[in-house]
Amino acid sequence: MSLRDLTEDDLDVLFEIQADSTARHMAAFIGSDPGDRESYRARWRTIIADDTTVTKAVVHDGEIVGSVGSFVVDGDTEVTYWVRREVWGQGVASAALAELLRQVTERPLHARVAADNAASARVLTRNGFTRVGAEVSYAEARHEEIEEHLYRLDTTPR
Repeated sequence: MSLRDLTEDDLDVLFEIQADSTARHMAAFIGSDPGDRESYRARWRTIIADDTTVTKAVVHDGEIVGSVGSFVVDGDTEVTYWVRREVWGQGVASAALAELLRQVTERPLHARVAADNAASARVLTRNGFTRVGAEVSYAEARHEEIEEHLYRLDTTPR
């Protein structure tokens, strides 16, 4: 597994990866129109161009299998990751996040995960994040409000 800078040329692959309905349900918090390729591409072009974000392609066995990054919301730096369902359970998301944490040295870092997404919570805790709270938020992928767990990383894991 390796990371490289995400480019506009990667967006069609990422769109297809994120089109998986099971993955969308697990992620819960997705864009308002995830099926609109042009809207997706426009949103991601803005993200890639933003100097306050870090956007990386996750490459596994020579192919893009997801993305990982960080972005600022209300003064807090948050991390995000998404990997193709076919590599779930293989440690790819954990390894991608670990590598991102070596590159993004700002602390604290924050993360959010749907309360019922135990696999994503394990990715965070394996990388040193601690659960610090919960809130109820509207999950676009589920069309309802759900509990979301909040995580924070205060130091760089060893």
